[in-house]
Amino acid sequence: MRLIRDNLACITMNNKHDQIAVGMSGGLDSSVAAALLVDMGYKVVGLTVHMWKDGSHSCLIDEDVERARQVCSHLNIRHHVLNGTVPFMEHVVEPFVRQYANGLTPSPCVSCNEKVKFGFLLTRAVRFDCVAMATGHYARVIKGKDGKYRLFRAADTRKDQSYFLHRLSQRQLACSMFPLGDMSKELVKEYAAQHGLPLESGRDSQDLCFVKDDQVAEFVEERLLKRMSGGLLMSQDGRVLGEHAGIHRYTVGQRRGLGIASTEPMYVTSINPENNSVIIGPRESAVKSSCMVSNTSWITGAPPADGKYKVCVRYRHEPAIATIRCVDHTRMFVEFGTPQFAISPGQAAVVYADDEVLGGGWITRDGE
Repeated sequence: MRLIRDNLACITMNNKHDQIAVGMSGGLDSSVAAALLVDMGYKVVGLTVHMWKDGSHSCLIDEDVERARQVCSHLNIRHHVLNGTVPFMEHVVEPFVRQYANGLTPSPCVSCNEKVKFGFLLTRAVRFDCVAMATGHYARVIKGKDGKYRLFRAADTRKDQSYFLHRLSQRQLACSMFPLGDMSKELVKEYAAQHGLPLESGRDSQDLCFVKDDQVAEFVEERLLKRMSGGLLMSQDGRVLGEHAGIHRYTVGQRRGLGIASTEPMYVTSINPENNSVIIGPRESAVKSSCMVSNTSWITGAPPADGKYKVCVRYRHEPAIATIRCVDHTRMFVEFGTPQFAISPGQAAVVYADDEVLGGGWITRDGE
């Protein structure tokens, strides 16, 4: 219990009389985030957002909403359910579908955090007279002596979610709180148990909240209202190896489901939407030493000086040492000291200086 109190002391914000909104999904992390802030004496209001509902699949099920309500009742705080389906469709679902149709591998959680959770939801929090919004993300935000807000990896690097938050602006970070940033998952579970939070019926989360992982191809076709055209599976040297049912069914680094016979494991090494082809090769062919990154966004508002940093090219990928060169304010070239497997166009490349998140952008097809 002492360790929990020590971690509470690490969270600093404005006057304790200020009201803080907490984005609550009904899960463990957001519930503990709310409970921590209540323990610290803040006025807290819980906000649960319906972002997607399509047939039998939803980002939230009724049990999630009811659990969030029960947690708020347990903590004696107000709870509101909001409709965020329009911004979620515009900023997350529609770009997701377009990118898969164009042979890219999107990272929708990055866009969701930037545009929905810390866009739409933060705006609604202000309307509830809240000065800041907290979430259950594992990350840390610290205000520097220069007045700039800086984003850092979580103390528990196994659960770190700073990758998904790298596009947040100074305005957004100034109004953000991450109470779990200095806590381990084990400590969060201990805290929930000690405080009797009603979370017994929790369900496991998944990578994509709005579509099941094994139904992405069908989801894309349904949203496009058409069946995608098939094309050729080709080798690195241009030989035809087979046919495919649409480039939206593939991603760089994919091994399973290729439908070709080979004496060695084969992987998707690139996707060419111009001629609707998918290039297949051995694992070493999917290993690249560099990539071009576009539409960059930097936490402090300015790109870092060219030089060596750590770069993460997908969530749960260990950041690797790389040299970055900013071509201009919105593009950078990344060259890795050790070539990396499955650098996928469409994914985010996030730049770190030690544990600090500097920013990042979207991997393009340029660069080998």
